[in-house]
Amino acid sequence: MPGPVTARAEHRVTWLGHSTVLLELDGARVLTDPVLRPRVAHLRRHGPAPAAVGRLDAVLISHLHHDHLDLPSLRMLDAATPVVVPRGSGRTFALRSLRRELVELGEGEEASFDGARVRAVRAVHDDRRLPLTSRTGALGFVVEGAGRRVYFAGDTEVFDGMRAIGGDGLDVALLPVWGWGTRLGPGHMDPDQAAQAAALLRPALAIPVHWGTYLPYGAAGRHSRVLEVPGTTFAERVRVRAPGVRVVVLQPGDWLAL
Repeated sequence: MPGPVTARAEHRVTWLGHSTVLLELDGARVLTDPVLRPRVAHLRRHGPAPAAVGRLDAVLISHLHHDHLDLPSLRMLDAATPVVVPRGSGRTFALRSLRRELVELGEGEEASFDGARVRAVRAVHDDRRLPLTSRTGALGFVVEGAGRRVYFAGDTEVFDGMRAIGGDGLDVALLPVWGWGTRLGPGHMDPDQAAQAAALLRPALAIPVHWGTYLPYGAAGRHSRVLEVPGTTFAERVRVRAPGVRVVVLQPGDWLAL
């Protein structure tokens, strides 16, 4: 069952909100798409911002959109931590004088960090970071460590190649089920589409992410259900589309032992 962030577990996943997930696999600590601030541009966080995450072995950035690569959040983390980014992303960091050890990966390429192996996999998503328009690609990642295999989808539509990503077996799939607004554009999944992805991936466990955290200023009163229902709706859809997949719906700050 989910528990407080301060509890101890050898292998666990902690959802910190939106697409930010802390993976702990027998000592290896990997953080995905850190967005840690109460406010990001026109978006307001609902609920408290995460506490300090401590030592990390790697940070994974799935793509360069502002709600996945938040440079002020990245500056809050240890500057010595390697940052894994889509190949070609170095220019974005250089333009902003953000000095980090970058590990640039293309689809199918791998890197290792203190007992965890990270493999970049396909994602289907518009990858441009406005106002810059250079294309760098969007990625998902499969993180392997201590006999566990975790898939972090980043932002993506459903695509047939998900079946191959799950082909070697997945212990956990972290699947985006909504976004930060009141409607979704191309390159995202709603709860039903994410359930379709779960049916292709066939993980032992699916956890919905990318929901229930940020909304534009002034939207919460009229659209508060957007903060509440995508996770449980995803669980209902998985029971129909992928009945062999267990779903755990976390709240930001909750963790689950693996």
